[in-house]
Amino acid sequence: MQCHCDSKQPFSDCCQPFLEGRLEAPTPLALMRSRYSAYRLGLGDYLVHTWHPDTLGELNADTLRQSGLDTEWLGLAIVFARGTPADSEGEVEFKVRYRESGRVVLLHERSRFVRFQGRWVYHSGEHNPPKIGPNQPCPCYSGKKYKQCCGRR
Repeated sequence: MQCHCDSKQPFSDCCQPFLEGRLEAPTPLALMRSRYSAYRLGLGDYLVHTWHPDTLGELNADTLRQSGLDTEWLGLAIVFARGTPADSEGEVEFKVRYRESGRVVLLHERSRFVRFQGRWVYHSGEHNPPKIGPNQPCPCYSGKKYKQCCGRR
């Protein structure tokens, strides 16, 4: 079975080890993908576990589980990702499509991830972030122009 995060990888080799707690996500991108899969599967406990407590607010596992299960998820597309296993913070910009009240909705977010108690967690996100121009430096810090790097996807 292909992974729910649209990586085109088998679920068992992609998000499943993180969702089952056998491994911690090694990068912000791996965590982002696993959190998307968790939403699709209604795994509220995992979402709470991977959310920084300072920004979780009043959300809880039951609310997140139900929200995920009540949503018709249509796909995840990664715009860019920054953060290695050695880093203490990173970002993932992504677009998620889902159906709500009969219409397709696009959620575009640039998410911030930080290390908390030795593991990656979601901290916060900016919805509809400013567009990156093709000749601007790529936000993944590759040193290339966006159009020659992450903009080619």
